[in-house]
Amino acid sequence: MDEDPSVHHDAEMTESSNGKELVTNGGNLDMEPHVGMEFESEEAAKVFYDAYATRLGFVMRVDAFRRSMRDGKVVWRRLVCNKEGFRKCRPKRSENRKPRAITREGCKAMIVVKKEKSGKWIVTRCVMEHNHPLVVAPANSRRTVLLSQTPDDKDVKIRELTAELQRERKRSAAIQEQLDMVLKDMEEHSNQLSRNIDDIVQSVKEIESKRVVVSHH
Repeated sequence: MDEDPSVHHDAEMTESSNGKELVTNGGNLDMEPHVGMEFESEEAAKVFYDAYATRLGFVMRVDAFRRSMRDGKVVWRRLVCNKEGFRKCRPKRSENRKPRAITREGCKAMIVVKKEKSGKWIVTRCVMEHNHPLVVAPANSRRTVLLSQTPDDKDVKIRELTAELQRERKRSAAIQEQLDMVLKDMEEHSNQLSRNIDDIVQSVKEIESKRVVVSHH
């Protein structure tokens, strides 16, 4: 995986040095997802699974993610069917209120992609089966693939907070540096005063010694 795969200009899908299929941003979107499939980026994986979902008849949802402890970047992402999980039960506000349509049915279909050291994103888990009917929408009403490339609000907020935290850390480091310099200057000034006092005390002692000698004579 550390070596760059050989890419042919007339091919939509290439094969990496370890034999795993590699899908680029402009790769073959008609494939089916499977464990071991590789992508050039997280966005490429989203584009692929979104196109696959549209073709099969379900809607993709960008789900959970994990970040690197080193730099805070996303290194693990789960893409699911929008009917994954179950809707949380909430107290009824009004008996006359029209009940909301059931959109979560506990569907398990998903893929999990993980970023490797080489920078490629590889499918580490893949569930194909859906527990609900699939409805293929007409071509003219399909969602644009660009929709899947838009970061979700949580990611944006986390990036903003991370950037603000970094700014505060830099500001605190600058203040700490200034404080250290002030403390160092104070320490040096204190040491100088101590030396001056020692010199004065020594001079007084010498003068007193001379007076004693003179008085004896």
